[in-house]
Amino acid sequence: MIAVDENFLVVDEGDGWILLNKGAPLIVHPTNNRGDEPTLLGGVQALLAYELANGMALSIINRLDRETSGLVMMALNKGMARALCRAMERRLVKKRYDAVVFGWPSWGSLRVAEPILRQGEVQESAIYVKQMVHSEGRQCVTDFEVVRRYVVNGRKVTHLRVMPLTGRMHQIRVHAAYVGHPLVGDKIYGDDEGEYLQFIEAGMDEEMLQRLMLPRHALHACGLELPMGVIGSEVRRFEVGMAADLVEFLAGAGRE
Repeated sequence: MIAVDENFLVVDEGDGWILLNKGAPLIVHPTNNRGDEPTLLGGVQALLAYELANGMALSIINRLDRETSGLVMMALNKGMARALCRAMERRLVKKRYDAVVFGWPSWGSLRVAEPILRQGEVQESAIYVKQMVHSEGRQCVTDFEVVRRYVVNGRKVTHLRVMPLTGRMHQIRVHAAYVGHPLVGDKIYGDDEGEYLQFIEAGMDEEMLQRLMLPRHALHACGLELPMGVIGSEVRRFEVGMAADLVEFLAGAGRE
């Protein structure tokens, strides 16, 4: 059985919208192969059961991977859903992430502008959802900035602040691995994708945990900025601190 963290917090809410801080691992919405696994959507539906019974229409605006924690916006009516989705499609919504990666980058900041596509479109792939950098892929741009370098249990890791300018599947994870610094805990884009297949088949054992260092990939959606006119007359900025498990991972670590 794969572990699930059902916890989430309401960060803020307003006329027609609600902003949540999702725990991890937790899928945002039901999938065909997860059965009765808890979801963020299910938790919010339970929280807003009365409002939903009286006509509220709940829509997920931004989705996070199962193992990515952090900010998820939901609309509470169709009009707000349209406005937020338009802002997303026009790339007017700015997102920021905290990531912890293996190694010490030689750069302080870096823009990666490499197209990505699903690996199975161009070669054999044991993992259907796995993406890869490829010239035939879709435009994809990610900005990375070093926050601090650490040594954890004798291994070099780095806390990065990440700003994706596009919103492709697994974009941050793919680009981080492409430049030689995969996310700590990433079972798909680390050194051995077989870790993911083993994890799905039998779960995580102690040896795998020692190699990956964390039971989930170290990515947290920490910031969201919406342009004026979407949920108010002013630009709205939201920020949450790094997830507790990532803070604990770095606590007491040696620093550069």
